[in-house]
Amino acid sequence: MNPDFLKQEEFKTSICCPLCQRDLVMNWQRDNIPYFGEIMHVSARCQCSFRFADTMILSSKEPMRYEMPVENWEDLDARVIRSTSGTIRIPEMGVTIEPGSVSESYVTNIEGVLHRVRDVLMTASRWVQGDEEKTSRSKELLCMLEEVIQGKRKITVIIEDPLGNSAIISKKVKAVKLSKEEAEKLNTGMIVFDVDKSELAHDVSDNVQPLGGD
Repeated sequence: MNPDFLKQEEFKTSICCPLCQRDLVMNWQRDNIPYFGEIMHVSARCQCSFRFADTMILSSKEPMRYEMPVENWEDLDARVIRSTSGTIRIPEMGVTIEPGSVSESYVTNIEGVLHRVRDVLMTASRWVQGDEEKTSRSKELLCMLEEVIQGKRKITVIIEDPLGNSAIISKKVKAVKLSKEEAEKLNTGMIVFDVDKSELAHDVSDNVQPLGGD
C-alpha cells in the first residue's frame, strides 16, 4: 500500500472476503476524537454477511492495562474505548471478553460494557437449558450484573491492549504499561497497523491494494 493513501481524509482498499473470497471493499475514514487525536475508522460489509469495523489510533502506542474500580452508579458513566485488540476482564465475575476474528471496536461507557456482557449471558443461558448447574451460574451472574448497574455491588473493569488502542477514561483509572511478555499473551484481533513503517498487515489477505491506485 502506498503510504500517501494513509494521509488522505478518506479512501478505499480492496481485499478478498475471508468467508466467501469475493472482492471486499474496506472504507477508511480519518477523524479526530478527544483524548486520542487523529484516528482512522475502518469498515467493510460483504454480501455474504461478513462485517468488520475497527478504529485505529494513528500514533505509536505502548501496550497498556487500564483498571477501573466500579463502586457506585456514577462510575458507570466512565468512557470506554475498546478496539478490536482490546481484552476486557471483570475478575469478580470471572468474565473475560477477548478479541476474535470478527471483533468490532466501539466507544461506550462502563454501563454499556455491562449491558453487552448481560446480552451474552442471556444468550448463553438459553444454550445451557437443561444443565441445572450452568443455568444456576448464569442466573447468579445476571443478578450480580443488575446489582452493579443499580450501584449495589462493586466490581473491577480491566482493559488490556497489546497495541495500546483501548482505554478507560476516568480519574479513578489506574493505567499501567504492560511488559513485553504480558502483551505477547494477548490476542490482537484482525488488523495490525504500523504507523512507523506506514504499512498494513492483514491476517486474512496478503493482497491489500488501494482502489484506483498502485
